[in-house]
Amino acid sequence: MKINCIVVDDSSIQRLTITKLVTENPNLSLVGEFSNAIEAKNCITNKNVDLVFLDIEMPVINGFDLLDGLKAKPQVIFITSKTEYAVKAFDYAATDYLHKPITRERFNVAVKKAMNFVLLGKENSDEESPFIFIKSNLKKLKIYISRIKWIEAYGDYVKVITDEDNHLVLSTMKAFENELPKDKFIRVHKSFIVNIDKIDKFNSKFAEIGTNKIPLSRNKKEDLVKAIENA
Repeated sequence: MKINCIVVDDSSIQRLTITKLVTENPNLSLVGEFSNAIEAKNCITNKNVDLVFLDIEMPVINGFDLLDGLKAKPQVIFITSKTEYAVKAFDYAATDYLHKPITRERFNVAVKKAMNFVLLGKENSDEESPFIFIKSNLKKLKIYISRIKWIEAYGDYVKVITDEDNHLVLSTMKAFENELPKDKFIRVHKSFIVNIDKIDKFNSKFAEIGTNKIPLSRNKKEDLVKAIENA
């Protein structure tokens, strides 16, 4: 699982430094980088942004003013060269507070905190979410349906790929397909069932989930388009 994040800093050198750290961290997906709060606000409002690496001292609108103007606030890791903002950052429920210059080790600690918050939020939201039980490695496992990315035929088994792990289950694709909600999952190939909500993009040959390409049967693209429109 990756966190969608943006970097906001009026210094091009600092943005370059932070975006490099972001792209090298396997838990982060960079949605954009911005030199001012106005552009950043538009991105946060219109895109799925989980985390903001935010400079405090910026011209016209500073980092605190940006947060004050947001209705729904993502997680924030403040980045600044001054320590006197730390107390105010605490008032904004900051995930962390990084002091320039930023080391890779300290950056990764902050990202780990953000990941823990995301996972905790998922656990809390999952408490009322639909789930199924699967038998894998002689154990019964509770799997939340919203965390399943796709199901793949694997000989006499099916492989269940979730946000966190993969599980081999002795079952048929048809039996598994019958357990899943029809409005959320679609069989796009004889060997693949995908979670519609997890699809990032698709063409006539593949549906893409992250960096994974799921093959589409020749007659399944139209079905997939309809399913996504009705999801």
